[in-house]
Amino acid sequence: MREVAFIKQNKEKWLEFEQIISNKKKKSPDDIANLHIKIMNDLVYAQTYYPKSKVTQYLNKLAKSSFDKVYHSKRRDKNAILYFFFDKVPLLSYQYRKFIYLSFIIFFAFFLIGLLSTFNDDTFARQILGDSYVNNTLENIESGDAMAVYKSGSNWGSFIGIYDNNQRVGLNMFLSGLFLGIGTGFYVVYNAIMVAVFQAFFYQNNSLFDSLKGIWIHGTFEIFAMIIEAAAGYIIGASILFPGALKRFESFKTGMKAAFYIFISTIPFTLVAAFLEGYITRYSNTMPTILCFLIIGSSLISIGYYYLVLPFQVANKYNLR
Repeated sequence: MREVAFIKQNKEKWLEFEQIISNKKKKSPDDIANLHIKIMNDLVYAQTYYPKSKVTQYLNKLAKSSFDKVYHSKRRDKNAILYFFFDKVPLLSYQYRKFIYLSFIIFFAFFLIGLLSTFNDDTFARQILGDSYVNNTLENIESGDAMAVYKSGSNWGSFIGIYDNNQRVGLNMFLSGLFLGIGTGFYVVYNAIMVAVFQAFFYQNNSLFDSLKGIWIHGTFEIFAMIIEAAAGYIIGASILFPGALKRFESFKTGMKAAFYIFISTIPFTLVAAFLEGYITRYSNTMPTILCFLIIGSSLISIGYYYLVLPFQVANKYNLR
């Protein structure tokens, strides 16, 4: 279809939504959602056949406005914090789900590289973890308490120190997206390899079960949240590199805002991970095994559901799928 015909065919629909956005015309939430879907379809068509046209830029802005309008038209009278965590963030996670998937792929790719490197090079673990840590852990394994490293210090002191460290790592991953996502990638590669080396090292020293039982009590939330924080960094990098029909600064502002909200959503999980490491992990060798894996399983299900399942459910609720 020629561009002039495309505009003529859809012009009334676009003008109608402009009136709805400016509150000059009233529509039901369902009608607004259906109109949003039509505008998104028009945008996809325009991006395909008129990628450099002004009509594509216009539809891009209109689609963003329609998305915001759907937020407000569908919003219920609920607590602002609940709305943020159970509507806004899941919708953003749905919108930027490809970056979350990419973050998982990169992490596990380098996790595999870390495993293979450790199994094929006897010195690799010491290069990554350091001689002091390796020697200390070997002593703990020989004494029959592989997880003794988590028992040093008080519960409260460990909790505060661990949270501070983990939050700093997450913030670095997020902000490193400003360096076109390359900085975020560096942090992900380093941490993925370190986690892999850690597990491979315990396997080589016949303590894999003890490490799985202890480390992943807190590590499930900690590592999963780190992957989501990295996804937020990639969103920032992509908003700079690939602005699409938007001006680069406009694209950056949109990406930065979305990435920041997603990053904020990881803070409760990082906080719980620090609490588990400070108060629970140290008792993993005396706790019933079934309780350890119950904590690990419930942690994995809850955070996995929040970032991988709930976004689709909320998108369905807002008629965005």
